Amino acid sequence: MRKTTATPADVARRVGGIPAQPGHKSSVSLVESAEAGPESVIAGAGPVGRSGERPTVRLRDAGPDEQPRYAPEWLELREPADAAARSMELLDPLRIRLANLPGRRGLAIHDLGCGTGSMGRWLAPRLDGAQHWVLHDRDPYLLHFAAVASPRAAADGSRVTVETRRGDVARLTPDALLGASLVTASALLDVLTREEVETLAAACAGAGCPALLTLSVAGRVELSTPDPLDDEITAAFNDHQRRGGLLGPDAVSVACEAFADQGATVKVHPSAWQLGPENVGLTAQWLRGWVGAAVEERPGLAERAEPYLAARLAACAAGELRATVHHSDLLALARPTGGAG
Repeated sequence: MRKTTATPADVARRVGGIPAQPGHKSSVSLVESAEAGPESVIAGAGPVGRSGERPTVRLRDAGPDEQPRYAPEWLELREPADAAARSMELLDPLRIRLANLPGRRGLAIHDLGCGTGSMGRWLAPRLDGAQHWVLHDRDPYLLHFAAVASPRAAADGSRVTVETRRGDVARLTPDALLGASLVTASALLDVLTREEVETLAAACAGAGCPALLTLSVAGRVELSTPDPLDDEITAAFNDHQRRGGLLGPDAVSVACEAFADQGATVKVHPSAWQLGPENVGLTAQWLRGWVGAAVEERPGLAERAEPYLAARLAACAAGELRATVHHSDLLALARPTGGAG
């Protein structure tokens, strides 16, 4: 496992799906030259210290000097765009499956890598029936925030309760999902490896529970007023996401295969961010991270990327820039087992 040297100058692990790879500093001189300031790039999340209490919820071993923390400021900034982007079309087949789970006495929902709990705030009020959310994350600060800010009522007014489990979130075993009605996550698949996605699919199949996995980056960006450098930045960014065997923009296709191999029915729907003048803060942060990751991957881009970024940020500040950042949502409907629900 590579070590994280997360500083306020590192590209955020999750700037529009950008994983700040441990041991690799971003080319932030490019970013800072465009718009200097302590908040110009939000400090990102690197892998955290050794996972805590639950050995069935482990990802990779981490060194003792690795820094914790997803940037809560970034998670807060992106939450409205995430909520607007998530696919409503996948909710009806999910509701039908949940309503027909054998032995249902309320829903047990596991939220993997919950961060500040935005997925629960979006989904819980859209599902009927009593719900118990199990929030998984490595960061105790974020777990506390997610629990405090969780919704208290389902769509029909039924009670929603939460518990927190500190630990890594990819190598789930069926034991960790015992009794689960649903596994959900947001912006997770693209920072997993093929093996980890296959393990997740097997765990969901073993538990007989569906999985709703939203906002995986698709590797495509559309900007108003196209620029010849757009395609090069996009390609370099996508390569950056694949570092260390991570799936990046290939995540959804790999996940479709993995869940289908476990006998699940898989549905995919687009869930793009649509960023405009009402999203200036988010768009500016995403631009900095997107270009910064591309330059880190291909340093030869730096000379041309600096004026490119400055021009894009100026257009953003003037309310003249629109961006479509493509993501995909995936619903995997595993074959139910007698113990689910």
